[in-house]
Amino acid sequence: MSTTVHLAFSEAARLWPDHPFLCVVPETAEHYGIEAGELSYAEASARIERLKDGYRAAGYGHGHRAGLLLENRPDFILHWFALNALGVSVVPINAELRAAELEYLIGHSEILLAVALPERHASLAQAARAAGRPLALMRPGDTPPGALAEPPGAPDGVGEATECALLYTSGTTGRPKGCILPNEYFLHAGAWYRDIGGLARLHAGRERMLTPLPLVHMNAMAYSVMAMVCTGGCLIAIDRFHPRTWWETVRSSRATVIHYLGVMPAILMKAPPAPDDKAHQVRFGFGAGIDRSLHAPFEARFGFPLLEAWAMTETGAGAVIIANREPRHIGSSCFGKEEADVQVRLVDDAGREAGPGENGELLVRHAGDRPRFGFFAGYLKDDAATQEAWKDGWFHTGDIVRREADGYLRFVDRKKNVIRRSGENIAAVEVESVLLQHPAVKAVAVAAVPDAVRGDEVLACLVCHEPPAPGAAEALARDIVAWALTRLAYYKAPGYVAFLDALPLTATNKIQRGELKALAAGLPGSGRCTDTRAMKKRQEPVT
Repeated sequence: MSTTVHLAFSEAARLWPDHPFLCVVPETAEHYGIEAGELSYAEASARIERLKDGYRAAGYGHGHRAGLLLENRPDFILHWFALNALGVSVVPINAELRAAELEYLIGHSEILLAVALPERHASLAQAARAAGRPLALMRPGDTPPGALAEPPGAPDGVGEATECALLYTSGTTGRPKGCILPNEYFLHAGAWYRDIGGLARLHAGRERMLTPLPLVHMNAMAYSVMAMVCTGGCLIAIDRFHPRTWWETVRSSRATVIHYLGVMPAILMKAPPAPDDKAHQVRFGFGAGIDRSLHAPFEARFGFPLLEAWAMTETGAGAVIIANREPRHIGSSCFGKEEADVQVRLVDDAGREAGPGENGELLVRHAGDRPRFGFFAGYLKDDAATQEAWKDGWFHTGDIVRREADGYLRFVDRKKNVIRRSGENIAAVEVESVLLQHPAVKAVAVAAVPDAVRGDEVLACLVCHEPPAPGAAEALARDIVAWALTRLAYYKAPGYVAFLDALPLTATNKIQRGELKALAAGLPGSGRCTDTRAMKKRQEPVT
């Protein structure tokens, strides 16, 4: 059995040398300025071994960390595997990070090398100087520069427990945390996907998995890459999600599996139906967060199931849950129920067990005598946060979930994103997903603001495709709320609407909830905000 990611790939290359491992579609090739086409397992293996030899000759080894700022190029995976062979941990760097974020990452992770796109070398060098850290830089095709320090680890000590990657959380409530991910984390993710079966069954040597998700995130890096390595499949990592050309890419790449985020189906459903909507080879999609009202219509229109799943960077596949078997309870935010190797608890704010149909925070661990199997090894330089997350022997996810009487789990929201209005718990993500479907809305973030009578009120911050003309903001706000009232329970609709030029986002394009909360507090009563509370009246049942 393989004990490192590199050894797992080497075994796949031995079993399937002539099978395609990586595919670069023409659109991605043009965007990146690289060659389109496919790279077989044997060809990839040869390149990885050359890179490994170069890194070894330059003095890199067990215990070093190297940053990778290569976007979704094949070079990301090839350099990752080569460095992994030597016990070097990789730190994926999001290309969207800027000065302060890079300074923090370089200083916190203590990378001594960054393999990066040439246009980013200056910003990386400047950030390293600001952080007071020595940092060698190289382009993906360069000969590695000499290591700036001796490897701290023993060459023969590389194995399952060795740090394989350091992934940073998005930092929606504070500074990003560095999740230490050992080889075991990635190996188990691939094995889990290979073996889970049901509607997510993978066929050895035949799958072509298309993902627009970034390799700097665990979904693409752990699940997509390692699933293909473990089954001899082909990974099609595109530069990003292109709505207008998505189905053309799906068809031309001969994708059999796609990975998605919830916003993608919402955007794709806005396009008018076409005769060739089902003209593809996709058997299933793997993702999370699809709007409940769009789930069934999407599957009916495009002809394949979207399998909703739950996991976190911290949990990996140690506690992943997926709705890969019927009944999937489509349209209910159901993500299935745990398998025998995962244990789940739902607890209220007082730590009491939540009963059937009651919301509670999701606590998870792996079953058996290794409750942290498949999970991250901890937060770098933050033992207190690690111990807090694992309080009482359970990993506290911060997600609010409900278990129905039949045992199936429904996602409600992140714990800190729940708005409590007049005794009703409102999921910010649910309101956001509905408002995003309005044709005028480009982006949306929903927050709670204080209300003297109801406790909380719903405030929607909207970015429009075309900003409302002077004097037209109030009318547009009322139009959007009137529209929302036809799609949401009256208490969930926005009581305030504010139009912004941009939302506060993290470098990974997630809503910066802390900044949003502070921003929202000052919007009611300002010239940028329309009070729509009077529109929120209990509606008569639709007959």
